[in-house]
Amino acid sequence: MIETNQTYLSNVVNRYFGCHLKDLVNTYRVEYAKELLRSGKCPLEELPRRCGFLSRSTFYTSFKKVAGVSPKRYMKQEQRAVPSEPIEYV
Repeated sequence: MIETNQTYLSNVVNRYFGCHLKDLVNTYRVEYAKELLRSGKCPLEELPRRCGFLSRSTFYTSFKKVAGVSPKRYMKQEQRAVPSEPIEYV
């Protein structure tokens, strides 16, 4: 992978992205979780593990911090946002 130490990498992320390395990684993990939720290809119970979180509580905390809502609420919002099939009038 990257041949550097974590402190150096963390300093670079902090300088250029304005956040901690852990927060940047968790943001990408949550974005991936959102993709999985939109696609319907992953059950809610499996999301933390599939997105690289070791703890379900850390996943939920990170998801809410990034998305502003819980994963379940996000999934419901996305389902409402998808338009149903158009109705054909004869």
